Amino acid sequence: MLSGARTAAVVISSAAVFLILAVPALALDQAAVEKLAFGEGDERIAAIGALVAEGDPKAGAVLKAFAEGEMQTSGKRVLIVRGDKAVDPFTGSEGPLPAEREDVVANNRLRAAVADALAVLNLLSPERGARLASAGALAGGADPALYPLIAKALASERDVEIRGLLEVTAAGMQLKADSRDERLAAIRTLGRSSNPSSKTLLLELASDADPDIRREARMSLEAVEKRLAWGEWLGLAFAGISLGSILLLAALGLAITYGLMGVINMAHGELIMIGAYTTYVVQNLFRGSAHFDWYLAAAVPAAFMVSGLVGMALERSVIRWLYGRPLETLLATWGLSLILIQTVRTLFGAQNVQVENPSFMSGGIQVLSNVVLPWSRIYIVLFVAAVLISMWLLLSKTRLGLFIRGVTQNRAMASCVGVPTARVDTWAFGLGSGIAGLAGCALSQLGNVGPELGQGYIVDSFLVVVFGGVGQLAGTVYAALVLGFANKLLESWSGAVLAKIAVLVFIIVFIQRRPQGLFALRGRVAD
Repeated sequence: MLSGARTAAVVISSAAVFLILAVPALALDQAAVEKLAFGEGDERIAAIGALVAEGDPKAGAVLKAFAEGEMQTSGKRVLIVRGDKAVDPFTGSEGPLPAEREDVVANNRLRAAVADALAVLNLLSPERGARLASAGALAGGADPALYPLIAKALASERDVEIRGLLEVTAAGMQLKADSRDERLAAIRTLGRSSNPSSKTLLLELASDADPDIRREARMSLEAVEKRLAWGEWLGLAFAGISLGSILLLAALGLAITYGLMGVINMAHGELIMIGAYTTYVVQNLFRGSAHFDWYLAAAVPAAFMVSGLVGMALERSVIRWLYGRPLETLLATWGLSLILIQTVRTLFGAQNVQVENPSFMSGGIQVLSNVVLPWSRIYIVLFVAAVLISMWLLLSKTRLGLFIRGVTQNRAMASCVGVPTARVDTWAFGLGSGIAGLAGCALSQLGNVGPELGQGYIVDSFLVVVFGGVGQLAGTVYAALVLGFANKLLESWSGAVLAKIAVLVFIIVFIQRRPQGLFALRGRVAD
C-alpha cells in the first residue's frame, strides 16, 4: 500500500499525464470543482488531478484560491472570495457575498498536491516566467509518474535555462526506473549538468550495489564537481574584485592626502560616512517621485561636494597648522572624527538608516548554476573604474594635477617656481575628501548606513596606501586588488577573522622588508 501523499501524487500525475497528452484542453469541469469543495479525502485529490488535466487557465486560479483559503460554499454553490465580493469560478462574474457560507479547508496534504498540480499545469504555459518557476519547483524532486509530461515539455522547450532544469528533473526521475540502461543514461545526463542538485542525486548512487551504476555515478560525480569548482572559483574571483574595488575607493582619497601632505587623517572614515548620509538625504528627497530610480545621479555629485567641502574646512581650520607634526595631526584628526560622529548622531540619531537600491541594481546575473553576480556589486565595480579613470585624467592632464604631482615630488622646488602650495594643499585635501564621499555613496548601496560606518574602513584604507606605496596611484590600485583577493581567498579556507589576521601579519612583514611599498615614490626628495 502506498502512503497518502504517494497516492495523491500518483492520482494527480496519472490524470495529468493521461489527459494532457491525450486530449485537447476542455472547459472548467464543474463536477471536479464541486468534488474539490464538497468531497472527502481521495475524491478531492482526484478532483485536483482532473482540474490539472483540463488545461484551462481558470483551473490554476481555482486551485490557487483553494490552497490559499479563498474558496467557500453557500448551499450547493462554490464561491471564490475576493474581498467583499463572491466570484463564480466558472463564469468569473462577481456578486455580493451570501449571508450563510462555509470555508473550504485545505490540509497540508491537499496544499502539497495543489503545489505539484500547479507546477504541472504551468510547464506548458506560453509564458517563460511561469515555465521557469514550474521547472525550478519540480527540479527539487518530482514523482516519477510525471515523467511523460516532463519529457513532452522538454521536447518542445527551446529556452536553455529551462531545458537544463527539465533535463535534471527528467534524469532524476529515471534514476528510479526499472531498466538498468535507462538508469545509466540518466546518470550520464546528470554528469553533463552543472546543477548542484545533480551532485546530490549522484552522491546517493555512488555506493549503489550495481558495480556499473556505481562506477558511472562516481565518474559523473567527478565531472559535476569539477564544473561546480570552476563556478566557485569564478564567484571567489568576483568577490575579490568587488572587495578590492571597495577598498580602492575607500583608500583612493587617502592616497592623495597622505601622499601629498603626509597627513595621517584619522577622520577619513568619517568623510566616507558623510558621503553615505548625503546619499541617504538625497534619497529621501526623491522618495515618492516618479524618478526615484535616478536619485543616484544627484547623490553622487552631492556626496562628492559635501564631503569635499567638509574636508577643505577641516584642512583650513585645523590641519594646516599642524604640518610636519605627525603625532599632533593624528591626535587632532582623531578628535575631529569623534566630533563628526557625534554630530551625525545628533542630526540623524544613533540607529542605522536604510538606503534603498534603485530597481536596476536589484537581482543579479546567473552566469553558472552556482554563481550569481549581484547587479549592485557589478555597478559598484564599474563606478570605481570610472572614478579611477577620472582621477588619472585629472592628475595627468590638468593644471591642478600637474601642481599636485609637483608638490608631491618636491614641495620646496614647486614653491620656488611659483606653485601656490598652500592652495594646492587645500584643493588636494578637498579632492581626497570628495573621493571618500563617493566611497560612502557606493557603500550605502551594500548595507545600512550608521555613524560608525567609516570606522570599519579606516585601517584597511591605510593598509592599502602603505602597501601600495605612499603617493602612488598605480600602487593603490594593485594593493587594493591584491588585498581584496587575499582576503576572500583566505576567508574561503580559514574564516573571516583568521583571514584578517593573516593579511595584517603579511603587511607588517612586507613593510619591514620593503618600507617604500610596492611602488617607490620617484623624485629628488625621495631619492
